[in-house]
Amino acid sequence: MPEGIIALLPVLLLVLAAEFVNGWTDSPNAIATVVSTRVLSPAQAVTMAAVLNILGAIATGTAVATTIGKGFVVPEIISPSVVATAMLTIIIWSTVAWRFGIPTSESHELVAALTGAAFAVGGTSVLLVEGWQKVLIGIGFSTFLGFSLSILLMTILYWTLRRVSLRRVRDSFGKLQILSAAFMAFSHGSNDGQKFMGVFALALVLGGVMPEFHVPLWIILVCGVVMGLGTAVGGWRIIRTMGFKLTKLEPVNGFAAETSAGLAILLASRFGIPLSTTHCINTSIMGVGATKRLSAVRWGVAKDMVLTWIFTFPVCAFLGWALESVLQTIL
Repeated sequence: MPEGIIALLPVLLLVLAAEFVNGWTDSPNAIATVVSTRVLSPAQAVTMAAVLNILGAIATGTAVATTIGKGFVVPEIISPSVVATAMLTIIIWSTVAWRFGIPTSESHELVAALTGAAFAVGGTSVLLVEGWQKVLIGIGFSTFLGFSLSILLMTILYWTLRRVSLRRVRDSFGKLQILSAAFMAFSHGSNDGQKFMGVFALALVLGGVMPEFHVPLWIILVCGVVMGLGTAVGGWRIIRTMGFKLTKLEPVNGFAAETSAGLAILLASRFGIPLSTTHCINTSIMGVGATKRLSAVRWGVAKDMVLTWIFTFPVCAFLGWALESVLQTIL
């Protein structure tokens, strides 16, 4: 093993640990609806998600990974210790949220934690406005586009299928939902799956193991497998919240939510916009529930999710800053 990788091993292990936690809290977004409608078993859904997350990351380029790797703060200020404290921040916040079954946005955790840790080293001047503009655009994509697309698609489906028997609709969309869940998993890999791959590659560059930033295939495969393992081990808490507690879903609802969220995610990935797949699929589920009637959505559960999303930025930025400040003092 090259000497540079040995020195970086603690940082790389923290990146993989954060990716594993991402498999607990974020990756289940891609399969929650297909499990809750009982179209696929949990084991089948996890296997499909793991494979298609990797394929999504391979097939759609690395624009999002590049944005994460060098788009938010001045690259020169980022050190292995900044990466390590950011990963530790993500592990802490995501684990707390997972304990209560609340899906979190690793995208926003990652951006906020990296920024907070970088602030501890170089102050507010390290911020890159262009990268944060993409984050703000991503919030719009994941929240409003997912919600509105799902309402539009679900309305079209209700009108189109108004004369079709409920049993036939269930049978037909039970099969179609396998395709929409696969599409969602592929889209998740194209955007969210790239984020920790970008951080892993960045750590190798910082440690002098790679001469320039790029994301080789072996990094994609390693991170994809670790994320899939995380989903298999601990994803059920999030699947239960999204698939069962937020609203009651039929296969046609799951199809509409997954298709709407997948389209929004792929569009964002095309422009290198890191968005929250958590926000995207959750607001899509809310949208399909609201097309039945507003009371079909359990807004108390939705409120807990939204509050967690709101607190993610300041909490993770503070944790990143505090952990890096302590580490700088020790060193």
